[in-house]
Amino acid sequence: MSGKLSGKTALITGASAGIGWASALALAGEGANIVLTARREERLTQLAGLIDQAGGKAVSFAGDAKEEATAQKSVDLAVKTFGSIDFLINNVGVGNYKNLVDTSAADYDEMVDANIRSTFLFTRYTTPVMIKQKAGTILMISSMAGVYGFGGEAVYCMTKFAQVGFAQALDKELRPHGIKVGAICPGGVKTEFGLGKGRTEESVAASGMLEPEDVAGVVLMACTQSPRSRIIEVQMRTMDEALT
Repeated sequence: MSGKLSGKTALITGASAGIGWASALALAGEGANIVLTARREERLTQLAGLIDQAGGKAVSFAGDAKEEATAQKSVDLAVKTFGSIDFLINNVGVGNYKNLVDTSAADYDEMVDANIRSTFLFTRYTTPVMIKQKAGTILMISSMAGVYGFGGEAVYCMTKFAQVGFAQALDKELRPHGIKVGAICPGGVKTEFGLGKGRTEESVAASGMLEPEDVAGVVLMACTQSPRSRIIEVQMRTMDEALT
């Protein structure tokens, strides 16, 4: 551990598994204080315990990321506990792999709430803290589905394109305040994401998809940039991707 992020604080949504979990460990491993949020309180407690055991500092707030109060209380917890928010990792997300005609309004609402509304809410309440600090990094964990359209994923793609557009616009809006905004766009990742909604545990295990730690490595890279540089967008694909 080099301690590159000692004294810094990261707020991570969707931290109870997958990319959020791996990113928390990666940032904590470089000395960052970690604020965890997700719906599964027992998983957050477990992860905070692992970070504490390794000599780091972590606190958590259990709540649904689409609820405004969850964003407000998570931000308040970060500031009250550690005095700042240096990194916001908008990681929470939901996928549902269906053709448009098979996609219900409830499916649509779930994806928009998880992927767009939560990103807006956490960014909305974190930004004033970063403006006051005159520094900060905001990352959207989007997807290659936010770069290219894929059949059977139209609504999911729509939400992920929205995250990329949001990041591009905020890069211009917030850079004068010393705030960096970027998007990380991985292809498929071996996580709980999408299970029962187009993916199975068996198909994920047998795939050559990215590991959560691969994406967490890019999160760490973006958070350790020099003050004079920023990560705008990173596209990630597995080495097993077909050549044709």
